[in-house]
Amino acid sequence: MISSKDTVKEAILKAKSKKVYIEGNFVKLLAKTTDPEVKEYLEECRKRDLAQRRKRLDITKQVQAQNKELEEAAVIKGALVIELQNSLEETKQLRDEAIEDLEVMQKRTQFELISTIVKVALYVIVGVGVLTTGMYAWAIGSGTDTQIIGSTWSNMFGILLTNAFSIVGTIMGVKYATDKD
Repeated sequence: MISSKDTVKEAILKAKSKKVYIEGNFVKLLAKTTDPEVKEYLEECRKRDLAQRRKRLDITKQVQAQNKELEEAAVIKGALVIELQNSLEETKQLRDEAIEDLEVMQKRTQFELISTIVKVALYVIVGVGVLTTGMYAWAIGSGTDTQIIGSTWSNMFGILLTNAFSIVGTIMGVKYATDKD
């Protein structure tokens, strides 16, 4: 126990001049005295120590409350991050499905266009062939000289067949050239 009157008197002088007081367990170590000035000083030290402890306790509680709020916010943030990641994955999946549907629609449209072109080309070729054959048959039936018409008819059919295969080959080549696989 500290009982030196000089030490206590010096502590009282420091308290008066610089407003510095003894705190904590050190106050308990001071010897009990009958000196009213020392008693008053010790009582002031105890009051200040108690006030400082309350203040530190309030600060500790405030920090703990803030830490709890931060932990809750971190949990909410984590949940939001997971939700955003799930939404991103779902969006990517929907985008991929939309792209696939678009490609199917484009291929179907291309196929229908190619089919129409081939049909029209074949109708023209068949029409020219039927018309030329009809004219050749009419010339034969009417007794007209068919030597020139026969060779023309033969050449016409060769050209029509060549053009038919050329058109179909070109369309099929374009179709397979633009195919990704």
